[in-house]
Amino acid sequence: MSVPVPNVEQVVPERRKRIVILLICSMALLVVGLDATIVNVALPSIHRSLHSSLSGLQWTVDAYTLVLASLLMLSGSMADRLGRRRVFQCGLALFSLGSLLCALAPSLEMLIAARLLQAIGGSMLNPVAMSIIRNVFVDARERAMAIGVWGAVFGVSMALGPVLGGVLVQISSWRAVFLVNLPVGVIAIVLTAMFVPESKAGRARRIDPIGQLLVIAALATMTYGIIDAPRAGWASARTLILLGCAVACWVLLVLYELRRREPLIEVRFFRSVPFAGASVTAIGMFAAIGGFLFLNTLYLQDARGLSPLDAGLYTLPMAGAMLVAAPVSGRLVGSRGTRLPLVFGSLGLIASGLMLTSVTASTSDLVLFAAYLLFGIGTGMVNPPITNTAITGMPPSQAGVAAAVASTSRQVGATLGVAVLGALAGGDTIKHLGPSFAIATHTSWWIVVGIGCVLFVGAFVTTSRWALRTATETAERLRERDRPPTRGGQTAESEAAHVVV
Repeated sequence: MSVPVPNVEQVVPERRKRIVILLICSMALLVVGLDATIVNVALPSIHRSLHSSLSGLQWTVDAYTLVLASLLMLSGSMADRLGRRRVFQCGLALFSLGSLLCALAPSLEMLIAARLLQAIGGSMLNPVAMSIIRNVFVDARERAMAIGVWGAVFGVSMALGPVLGGVLVQISSWRAVFLVNLPVGVIAIVLTAMFVPESKAGRARRIDPIGQLLVIAALATMTYGIIDAPRAGWASARTLILLGCAVACWVLLVLYELRRREPLIEVRFFRSVPFAGASVTAIGMFAAIGGFLFLNTLYLQDARGLSPLDAGLYTLPMAGAMLVAAPVSGRLVGSRGTRLPLVFGSLGLIASGLMLTSVTASTSDLVLFAAYLLFGIGTGMVNPPITNTAITGMPPSQAGVAAAVASTSRQVGATLGVAVLGALAGGDTIKHLGPSFAIATHTSWWIVVGIGCVLFVGAFVTTSRWALRTATETAERLRERDRPPTRGGQTAESEAAHVVV
């Protein structure tokens, strides 16, 4: 039954239950993170088993991240509308089903199709989980610590994924890497039903089908154009038309969304310089992560000749550093703000990229481990400030949408990272991966250095007094716009808010 409450956004569980809810939400991040890292370790085996080209491997990764990025905004607003726990459980079920179908896929085409189903489920996990955390942890310092734990779980998945994936591929096959998601998904579904309270935004947002179609069209044409460019030619008519369509869709999306009162993507969020900076930072950082995982998996196994297990073990310095750096960054954000972790993180990314620009098939293990360590420190320090900036200061009723914008930026970045860095490494011109692949990645690592430089500058711009003032003004405008008329001393939002028990 439905029981009216003063405001569903303010129903805060006791501390012990808040910790349990944080752990449950983190399980969703764990399965999504495991899927990304395990699949990357399995790519060489998929390449040999299904006779895939390099662009086929890119689509194995990007089909997932593209659909994920396309639907995150819709999932965030639907969770605010229909109930966050309900959408979260639905996402876990679809993700688990997609994982099972991936394990049974008889061809590359069927594998990519199953990855699409995984992505539909995955789009209902991270932004919805972050929205739940936003509304459970109302204290700013406690929320920053929770986000640090959230980032640490991503580090755990980075550490566990390559090693677990390497073991599964070595003792079984690449199909086993998808089956590992099933028990985690089932356990998370049961625990969610037991501990996570249902919550909704006070006022339901309207569905925006035109905006959703424009997002899908923009991301699809952009990704296809970049992945196909090495084969068709960067200056070919097909590539130019695809990329031109992508630009046109983005422009139309912005113009259309600005005219809607309840848009799919709240473009007005970007009047806040810290929020806009967090989105750019997320795109850049996850482009680096996506490209790093894609290129290094192929480099370690095909250029250096390592087994899947050894390749997973080689990435442990990066994953371990991320695991340690994320909670440290969360504490720094809570006590000192976002500038310091962003500066440290960008410097780590720059140093790592510079070391990898000269990598060869015979580069010493010590150099590789140092580069991977710096990369893990850099990405681990940057991730918590992104999430904290995206949701802090926004009205609670916009929590799902704000979290979804941050998650969408991450997935857009990961999609671009695999597409761009993979294309610069040769695309379909590398028919047989081998020692020469190490040299082919050098241009891609210079791109990572450039990303680090952009993040370094952004760390100072987005934390300036002027930037912080734009954040305060933007949040106040959103609160004023969303404030419903009062009825007898009680707002319409309060009357409409309810919790399901």
